[in-house]
Amino acid sequence: MPIFTPIPQDEFVAAIHILAAKLAEDTDWKPDFIIGIGRGGLVPAVFLSHAIGLPTLSVDYSSQVKDFADEPLVKLAARTRNGERLLFLDDINDSGRTITHLRGALAAAGAVEGAVRFAMLIDNLSSAERIEYSARIIDRAVTKDWFVFPWEAVAPAAAIAEDAAEVPERIA
Repeated sequence: MPIFTPIPQDEFVAAIHILAAKLAEDTDWKPDFIIGIGRGGLVPAVFLSHAIGLPTLSVDYSSQVKDFADEPLVKLAARTRNGERLLFLDDINDSGRTITHLRGALAAAGAVEGAVRFAMLIDNLSSAERIEYSARIIDRAVTKDWFVFPWEAVAPAAAIAEDAAEVPERIA
């Protein structure tokens, strides 16, 4: 049985402030846009956008509808060729699958190396992908909790359990 761990709104907001501080401390790299990764990164992207005063864009990877995922990535890759820097934001870097897909699609579309970075509210040390910024670090080899973010808390319990069961090794 999975352990469902709610992330209260105040903890979520604190995580946004941590990310904002880390971005401010990084004097060598500044993004031009925050890209919310749909679905879990959309709300955090809006919050971070307000916290640091940058515009928000989005890509919808979770829907698996190509027009809403891959085509915007081609446009975003073109922006990097024009000198813009993109910070992709999601709720959790769990397996790394989403990041692998996004990095591959951006590279295939000609994104400039070094112009794209990733930030997460929670980063998993056991993930296949490394990221540049995180508010919290866990190790899935130890922490099997399924984190329920404020925007997910309104979902029926069965839907949350179904999402958690999607990749059983994360929570078992």
